Amino acid sequence: MKTMTGACPSDRAKLTDVLQGLREGESVTVEGMVHALHDMGGITFLILRGPKSLLQCVLGQEMDLQGVTEECAVSVTGFPRSEPRAPGGVELTAQALEVLSRPAAPLPVPVSKKRLGLNLDTELSLRPVVLRALRERSVFRIQAGLCRSFRETLHALDFTEVHTPKIVHAGAEGGSNIFRLDYFGRKAFLAQSPQFYKQMMVGAYERVFEIAPVFRAEKHSTPRHLNEYTSMDLEMGFIRSFEDLMEIETLFLQHAMALLKREYAGDVKALGISLPDVSRVPCLRFDEAKRLAAEKYKRPIRDPYDLEPEEEFNIGRYVQEELGSEFVFVTHYPSKKRPFYAMDDPADPRFTLSFDLLFRGMEVTTGGQRIHQYQAQVDKMLSRGMHPEEFESYLMIHKAGMPPHGGLGVGLERLTARLCGLENVRHACLFPRDLSRLEP
Repeated sequence: MKTMTGACPSDRAKLTDVLQGLREGESVTVEGMVHALHDMGGITFLILRGPKSLLQCVLGQEMDLQGVTEECAVSVTGFPRSEPRAPGGVELTAQALEVLSRPAAPLPVPVSKKRLGLNLDTELSLRPVVLRALRERSVFRIQAGLCRSFRETLHALDFTEVHTPKIVHAGAEGGSNIFRLDYFGRKAFLAQSPQFYKQMMVGAYERVFEIAPVFRAEKHSTPRHLNEYTSMDLEMGFIRSFEDLMEIETLFLQHAMALLKREYAGDVKALGISLPDVSRVPCLRFDEAKRLAAEKYKRPIRDPYDLEPEEEFNIGRYVQEELGSEFVFVTHYPSKKRPFYAMDDPADPRFTLSFDLLFRGMEVTTGGQRIHQYQAQVDKMLSRGMHPEEFESYLMIHKAGMPPHGGLGVGLERLTARLCGLENVRHACLFPRDLSRLEP
């Protein structure tokens, strides 16, 4: 009887090892997709695409390339050597080539081009193929680096990763922007946020985080919104102030930028990214930020209780010009625009102990301190015309006792888009879900 022992195949070389010069002078076998073919008359350059990088393979006239096209899956055996002019600085002199599979039809788009030049709708319709292009791959490696950094930062601070339900009986934020569904004859919803559950888990683990999808049934079509996006959430107990949360997010950003600079340098370069300085992130009160931006850019304040997109842009512009930062925490949002679980400022209950983080003029994070006393939470619900009995399982944690706590949620796609200089957040989502798109 055959058994598995956990011994991974060792007869194939990793592309990264070859490109790092670790296998120079050895005969190696590498596998990948044919990214491009360049017939030079006597020899052919085959560019092999691996999961992270490209390898240039040199094939002589004796090599049979009949039927070999872009996007064939191949196995190439040969000897690697240093070649500064090759992609990655290494070239493989091929001795043998095996075609493992061939595409059944011509590609709908030439993924080997540096820029595809597609309009957004066409690009999203061809997403399964477009994502093979180098630039698009770099965007999502950067995104993976952000997720990795979030996890690494919080693991180092004794946070526990949790996984909360996405089918729920009530919305965490209320309102009409919630997807309804039939759950075996009962009314249910797709989760707008893991808010209730991550607060519950503070009572169990004190510090928790989650990276998971959230759903917003908002009928909009803007460059900054998605109906399903990924939220990087954290919640922690025994905070002294909501500023503790802003310090942790700043630490995450510092770790992320250092990691991208150190281990994702090729993707940063390919995208032409300018990594922001996050050694210090300034903080401005909501009312002060609105006033400063309105005065400098001569735009009157229309809504005293919220930030309009143009105001976010102007506040980001002000902070960049006056304080030299691409990030800014905007604190003390008005209570009437924050959810019922946000703690009001004891010094002025018209405002909350909450914040948004703006990055290059767009909100990428919302967070703040939560109400932890049972009666205070019930009173705020009643003041908003809510029915506490509908939130019995949520209020259980307040009845059982909760420490002062708070948390935040980072919009992964927005953060990625702003960092990579993408004009539309859909470019930072593998398979976007918006008002009109349910596939691919």
